[in-house]
Amino acid sequence: MANSIIEDIKKVKESKKRKFEESIEVGINLKDVDMADPKNRINEEIILPAGRGKEIKIGLIASEEMRLKAKNADFTYSVEDLNNFADDKKAFKKVAKGIDFFVAESTLMGNIGKSLGIILGPRGKMPKPMAPGQDPTPVIENLKKSVRARSRDKITFHVPVGTRSMSDEDLYTNINTVMKRVISHLDKGKGNISSAYIKSTMGSAVEINLGDIE
Repeated sequence: MANSIIEDIKKVKESKKRKFEESIEVGINLKDVDMADPKNRINEEIILPAGRGKEIKIGLIASEEMRLKAKNADFTYSVEDLNNFADDKKAFKKVAKGIDFFVAESTLMGNIGKSLGIILGPRGKMPKPMAPGQDPTPVIENLKKSVRARSRDKITFHVPVGTRSMSDEDLYTNINTVMKRVISHLDKGKGNISSAYIKSTMGSAVEINLGDIE
């Protein structure tokens, strides 16, 4: 069963190699789903068992105590930084563009939502809240292996599942994980999916058999 999708992955990799590391993504086309109703939209944070295959940038907004604990955060920001971002949203847009996920101390979430939510919300990058005093290291470690499956109000959406240099087996594991999570969110499961395919950044799409999702 897995072999069929692994063969599809091999076909995707037959496309011309580029001078950069291409991403591999899954494209999903929904059917019979009212996307005008927000509760039907997909917005899932999914940990990929085989990882992302590339470096994921995490930004932490927190007190000094929590920032000192976060050994694996790529960027850390203080309450003062948060206030400066609120005053200069143009600068913060550049910061947000270079960060995949944010984590924030829960006591700051209200301020973040009020001052920066207009930037982070539409980008699907509102921070994951952490209780004061909590060590954010494990959460950050998981986020570095995570993707967000987000449909907004569209019936077609794409989810990254790794990179071209990853093994076929690892890509299959990630694809299967993403598809199962999306299917679990849908009222009719696979019955709400018209089609699904995989592709590289610059390559052609290859349709996968939904029956091969385990």
